[in-house]
Amino acid sequence: MKVTEHISEAKKPLFSFEILPPLKGQNIRTLFDNIDPLMEFNPPFIDVTYHREEFVYKKRENGLLEKKTIKKRPGTVGICAAIKNQYDVDTVPHMICGGFTQEETENALIDLDFLGIHNILVLRGDPIKSESTFTPDPGGHQYATDLLGQVVNMNNGIYLDEDLENATATNFCIGVAGYPEKHYEAPNMNFDLNILKKKVDMGAEYIVTQMFFDNQKYFDFVNKCKEMGINIPIIPGLKPITTLKQLTVLPRVFSIDIPTDLANELLKCKDNEAARQVGIEWAIQQSKELIAFGAPCMHYYSMGKSDVIYKVAKELF
Repeated sequence: MKVTEHISEAKKPLFSFEILPPLKGQNIRTLFDNIDPLMEFNPPFIDVTYHREEFVYKKRENGLLEKKTIKKRPGTVGICAAIKNQYDVDTVPHMICGGFTQEETENALIDLDFLGIHNILVLRGDPIKSESTFTPDPGGHQYATDLLGQVVNMNNGIYLDEDLENATATNFCIGVAGYPEKHYEAPNMNFDLNILKKKVDMGAEYIVTQMFFDNQKYFDFVNKCKEMGINIPIIPGLKPITTLKQLTVLPRVFSIDIPTDLANELLKCKDNEAARQVGIEWAIQQSKELIAFGAPCMHYYSMGKSDVIYKVAKELF
């Protein structure tokens, strides 16, 4: 089923979560061990992230450095198929601009279509870690709107090869990202909302937000979207804080604010275990308020760990 179908047929807010592919060389059983406990809460779909290549430098025998390209977390498409087979749950692979040519994107979408995976989340993706700005591969997409356009074209039976006759249209339900505190590269919120409106007008069917810790940011975001005529489901993305370090790391990495009340509670913590408990309690209260507001689904960023998400979900679902 499509994500939008799950939402429209639900009689109460849904539970979903996002997972990372295992590091190269790890067994998929490790991934299943993290998913298994969360199946208690009947997630209708599970997101699987895509991670682009990284550059590493290895020292040669002559002392010179050799630049090598590696992918530390490959296997997104295969993992989606494995989860679907293991749990009979719909999966939502992330599709990103970086690391793909348009031809490679088309082929990946064809693979997903053949596998019966008909939900995707379209993202631009982050820059390579060693680079300060995003640079597309030659022949790749610069913006998420460009990638979105390619998926929409395939849903209309339009492929890169214009000579194809009677090409079969795909049937992807397309999700896009939303930023309650605006995308870090956007000059202002109105600019960012106009880009989001463009995505919706192009064919995006639902929105998943960047993580946030202040629910008022989500409430304001939803209301502004409605004022602009954006009426598709807006799923809040949530992440329980698990370490003291995240108090400063998360705002820097994701360009988000930590509310004063949460920051003050974390500053009282003497160790990560105390910070973890604060994070769990905050996420539970956040979720309760969002459910009362009418959010269609609680979507949790697991970062590869399920124990904290389990404790939050146990109080809600």
